[in-house]
Amino acid sequence: MKDVTSELAELSERSRTILRQIVETYLATGEPVGSRNLSRVLPMTLSPASIRNVMSDLEQLGLIAAPHTSAGRFPTQLGLRLFVDGLLEIGDLAAKERRQIEAHIAGKHGTSVDMVLKQASELISGLSHCAGVVLAEQQVARLKHIEFVLLEPGKALVVLVGEDQAIENRIISLPEGLPPSSLIEAANYLNTRVRGATIAEARSTIETELASSKAELDELTQKVIQAGLAEWSGSLDDRKSLIVRGQANLLKDVTAQEDLERIRQLFDDLERKRDLVQLLGLSEDADGVRIFIGSENKLFSLSGSSLIVAPFHDDTRQIVGVLGVIGPTRINYARIIPMVDYTAKLVSRLLT
Repeated sequence: MKDVTSELAELSERSRTILRQIVETYLATGEPVGSRNLSRVLPMTLSPASIRNVMSDLEQLGLIAAPHTSAGRFPTQLGLRLFVDGLLEIGDLAAKERRQIEAHIAGKHGTSVDMVLKQASELISGLSHCAGVVLAEQQVARLKHIEFVLLEPGKALVVLVGEDQAIENRIISLPEGLPPSSLIEAANYLNTRVRGATIAEARSTIETELASSKAELDELTQKVIQAGLAEWSGSLDDRKSLIVRGQANLLKDVTAQEDLERIRQLFDDLERKRDLVQLLGLSEDADGVRIFIGSENKLFSLSGSSLIVAPFHDDTRQIVGVLGVIGPTRINYARIIPMVDYTAKLVSRLLT
């Protein structure tokens, strides 16, 4: 596929203007746009016949399409992507919305991280009239203490206690022939290194020490620690906490049967937590807003939905999660993109 720059370079100014107007009208009304209506709102004087010629060219490029027998046109997924990446003019948030976000997020010092993220998800859902989503490391708070509890031969419980008094329990497998003293030694070793660190930081430090043989531990004790590290890493499902709020917003103003079916499909998509976690995880590699449209990802290939997300950071500038919204592809990108970006930055500020 050609990149956005080359696609735009091949379009004349007239074609870009008409494509922008078709997309903006469709996003505002949800209706296909005809040449006569376009001739009334374009910032240039063109006859309906001239507009139809340009629309025909845009249709051949796969940027717009005609629904059924309608004479109007609406943007395809490719047309939406071209618009979002190259033609969209993103403004700033309205002062009222900025104050709303600040009142709900910036004023939450002392509140647990989990509660802040839930409130952020609910807030952004309400402002965007879409579903709000937040994905974060389950243990964002810094560690205070670690303890190993023998459950049965070959199994132990790892108890992680955070500075915010949050407790997380995980079960690990133990090496054969492990004496109880190795659990105590492993706990002592870890507690001298993890206090005040996040799980990610502690994992990195300990893995480095073990790899460079700096840790003076017997072989079985090292295996206990490595088993704990493996469990901390876990699968995406295990390591991530997913918050989804405001699904009911997606049902507002839905009347057409095909729209109801699309929303039903989206709800089914949201139930498949693993796929959504993996999709959001892709956004943790980017420092800025990311936008996924329709079938650009397998999760939304049937429901025709868009996802707009931005990462947030801890006090070491490490990305610890992402937040954003899920809605139909016909959402107000110009308004929601800065809203997601601003909310993510406020959450980052709170976490630092």
